[in-house]
Amino acid sequence: MHAIPTLDDLASDPQTHRFEDTFNPPGLTNFLGTAQVDHDLVAIRSVNFPPLGSGDTISGQLSLDGRFFRALGVPVTVTWRPDRVIRSARVGELEIETTTVCPPDTTAVAVDVRVTNHGAAAHELRLALALASAVTRPAEPWLAPVPPSAVNRLEVDAARGALVGRCPATGAVSVQGFDSAPAALVPGPSAPVDSGAGDAEWRGEEIHSLSRIEARATLTAGASWRIGWVQAVGTTQAEALAAFDRIAADVPAAVRASERLWTQELADAFVPGRGSTAGALPVLETSNAALRQLYWAGVLGVLWFRRDSPHGLLGRSYDTLMPRYWQTTTFIWDYSLSSTVHALLDPATMRRQLEHWIATDVHTHFGTEWQSGAPVGYWYSVNDFAMTRLVRDYVRFSGERDWLETEIATVDGGARTVAEHLGEWAQAWKGLRRGHALADYGGTDNLLECVSSYVHEVASLNAMNVWCLRRAAELAAAGGDAEAAGRLRAEADALVGEVQQLYVAGSGHWAARQPDGELVPVAHAYDFNTVAMALADDLPAAQREEMVGFFTRELRSDTWMRALSTADPDAAFSNRPDHQWNGAYTAWPADAAHALIRLGRADLAAAWLPGLASSAHQGPFAQGHFVEGIVPAHSDRGAPKGPPQEPYLMDWACSSAGAFADLVIQGFFGVEVPFDGGAPRATPRLAEVDPDARLCGLVVAGRSYDVSAAGIEESG
Repeated sequence: MHAIPTLDDLASDPQTHRFEDTFNPPGLTNFLGTAQVDHDLVAIRSVNFPPLGSGDTISGQLSLDGRFFRALGVPVTVTWRPDRVIRSARVGELEIETTTVCPPDTTAVAVDVRVTNHGAAAHELRLALALASAVTRPAEPWLAPVPPSAVNRLEVDAARGALVGRCPATGAVSVQGFDSAPAALVPGPSAPVDSGAGDAEWRGEEIHSLSRIEARATLTAGASWRIGWVQAVGTTQAEALAAFDRIAADVPAAVRASERLWTQELADAFVPGRGSTAGALPVLETSNAALRQLYWAGVLGVLWFRRDSPHGLLGRSYDTLMPRYWQTTTFIWDYSLSSTVHALLDPATMRRQLEHWIATDVHTHFGTEWQSGAPVGYWYSVNDFAMTRLVRDYVRFSGERDWLETEIATVDGGARTVAEHLGEWAQAWKGLRRGHALADYGGTDNLLECVSSYVHEVASLNAMNVWCLRRAAELAAAGGDAEAAGRLRAEADALVGEVQQLYVAGSGHWAARQPDGELVPVAHAYDFNTVAMALADDLPAAQREEMVGFFTRELRSDTWMRALSTADPDAAFSNRPDHQWNGAYTAWPADAAHALIRLGRADLAAAWLPGLASSAHQGPFAQGHFVEGIVPAHSDRGAPKGPPQEPYLMDWACSSAGAFADLVIQGFFGVEVPFDGGAPRATPRLAEVDPDARLCGLVVAGRSYDVSAAGIEESG
């Protein structure tokens, strides 16, 4: 048993799939950008290193001995680690294994290819790749779900045996080639393929021309042969060629460098003051393998999204999704779901991000594009609560209470302290009332997007208004304003009764009130999670039992959960597995387990952990996982990741996985850090998890604490 995860500890199970299975291929990052492997042994897609974008272009599709590999119907086995993706397959007597990495400090991807001949006779091997080039560097922010791409002009670099693609409009360049001289390199036409419709835009994509590069080798019986393929991008041709040359000079060394980078990053994440961040997560010592796996998954689920691009206006940032959608966007909602991890791991970045968001109008967008600082998208109704939670967590864990008195100018021209902003967020709901006592939070785009009945006056965010009022009261009391604190608490207490009017008696779930006053029952997990967070102590015991019964009966599965009950009529509305009947979003199982603890059923949360941990064996948690049994699984355990294509639209990883680390720290270890600067407390619930578990080196306001079943004590 060890407490610091290794690369192998976090590796996925081998997952075997065939072309076009409902399988989400793994992604990679080196903190500068991302790439995703594809349904192939060599191909990669979504190679994007902001400000250099290639969209979702696929390149490197394999042909073997003159036959397109995908057409062979051969199953491919994929294993992910933080530093690499290993793909393997057997084609007749040939065994092919590839290792794909994003080498450190380089805007490039490398694939190391190894072929072994298990036959009794020599094999004349022809290995060809279909290449596409679509790199660009637009001047405007990346405000769309898919990164930008553009048609490239193509030419052959004869000295390198490489294909060079250049965007005429922006000068961005992509270089692709083997690490040894190819047997053939045939560039495609430097123009889009004619779609026959005069334009490809109706398909929502560019149609890029394909080039072809081929290598040949004679493999004697039992012999192995290797070759490397590199795709490098740059803002200029010189920059792209330099990156290509550096990696192509020694592809196996690039693989080793990626391993060293991620080994160090994982170790540093648990040591304060060392490595890339000033903060660190506490070390979990436990014999409970499931608790440990979920904790590590929560830490990795934030670390994985760090972006240290020199092109970011805000400096270091954290993406929300990867590797296909919304690159360069940090969503307020998702960031808040991993708030504890951000506050402990990288408080300086968190403060800078919060100051930027406070300076914007958070009622007009859902996040920030970090290259430009520009707002992205429409308003998410969760923002007032999310910002309150983020500010509170930053102050609690950092101990920087003076920051609350920092004045931050806003887009309306005024400047107010952080504390005043928090007070405004706690009261903002009053401006959203539409003839009723509760706030109307708008339509589907403002809430869960794919649940048509979850609109207008919902229990979740109205319950969170109670929570926000109480947090504002804490702040007022800490500042010596007892009168304001009392008034805010009274408002919160009165609002509890209004929220309770949405409860569907005896059901365990809630209704959404429509503008005409109609109450539409919605059996959704978000109400369960958030009402338990905000109002657990306000609810009668019978109601708490009904809520727990509803969750365990209608939503929980063995290894994951569904966000919406299959008995809810809105199950027919959408197949997106993040918020609908067939699965759940990254953070919902963590928050649901935490809700069970708050509702007095830590035993049920503890019993669920082994199943949830089995779903962590696919790499970082996805934007959404299917409940088990909905689609064929590609490994022996866990809830499958939702795929990226229509109608599912699930990215391979999502940063709100940090909620699992919070489940351990504040859920099972019961850590409570007061908003008023008081000493941290702990009410552990470890009896059914691991009575001997310890959380060591939890840093609060610069002091280190250890937590165990006996409570919390300063560790020096």
